[in-house]
Amino acid sequence: MSQHRSLRAASTLGGKRNVLKRYERVEILRKRGQWKSGDRVTGLRKTKPIE
Repeated sequence: MSQHRSLRAASTLGGKRNVLKRYERVEILRKRGQWKSGDRVTGLRKTKPIE
């Protein structure tokens, strides 16, 4: 009998996230040089997750 999907191990459920938290987006933009300290954190550009 197979195991229900909700009971699987957490490691098998975690995949690539396609939505970033605000601090993650700021960090990516800072590395690219598109965000400076003192800039607004609302209305950030779209960013793709780093793979």
